[in-house]
Amino acid sequence: MKNNTVPGRFSLEKKVAIVTGGAGLYGRQIVRALAEAGAKVYVASRNMDTLEEFTASERKNGNEVHSAFLDLADEKSILNMTDTIFRKEGHIDILINNAVSRTMKNGFKSSSSEFDESMHINGTGLFVITRSTGDHMAEQKKGSIINIGSIRGSTAPQASLYRDTDMNCWQPDYNYNKGGMISFTQFTASYYGRYGVRCNCISPGGFYTENTPRQFLERYNERTCLGRMGNDSDIQGAVIFLASEASSYITGINMNVDGGYTAF
Repeated sequence: MKNNTVPGRFSLEKKVAIVTGGAGLYGRQIVRALAEAGAKVYVASRNMDTLEEFTASERKNGNEVHSAFLDLADEKSILNMTDTIFRKEGHIDILINNAVSRTMKNGFKSSSSEFDESMHINGTGLFVITRSTGDHMAEQKKGSIINIGSIRGSTAPQASLYRDTDMNCWQPDYNYNKGGMISFTQFTASYYGRYGVRCNCISPGGFYTENTPRQFLERYNERTCLGRMGNDSDIQGAVIFLASEASSYITGINMNVDGGYTAF
């Protein structure tokens, strides 16, 4: 398929992608989207048992998906993974920063050490893997970095949605990290733009699972333009668009994929 056609510009054939936290809720749909678009995907996580089970099932479905150990709290682990993949493949074309560690189990009442741990993993870890991969992409003079943020990076928790549920919306580190991610996306786009490397952010809204409390679901649905929460395919189109040549003149943006939640 010729890349100068519209379908061709969305193709990820012969591309190598890394997805952190790829066996999680958002990660699984991201990995499948990239692989179905033609990319060779490395799924990175600490939980190798879950990871191997997921990647094996994807390969059975005909997708070129492989496991890679990654501990975002350990700089050596990050550098070893990115350098190993770059040496093996000769190029890294796409990085999806999707992993997030929820360390503040008691929300706003959590200890300062738990906040520090979150900053180290979700902040420092994001910086190290972005710089390591971005430098490899800079050598190639091309690449796409996509950060998976959240609408909580630009909005406060709406407490009324959580009333009479056991859900905890008061997690300050999450808002802090996702808000910082949007700014870091702009910084990264500016820094690597001279090398032909792009960086964008996708901020999803709420994700429905079978464990979502009915009260929360009803209130949340009323709060969105489209009347529903996100599902297991809703961010796939945005990922493929920003990873592919179809968005070659787009960098430094934050794209809300939230059914219109932030339109109000």
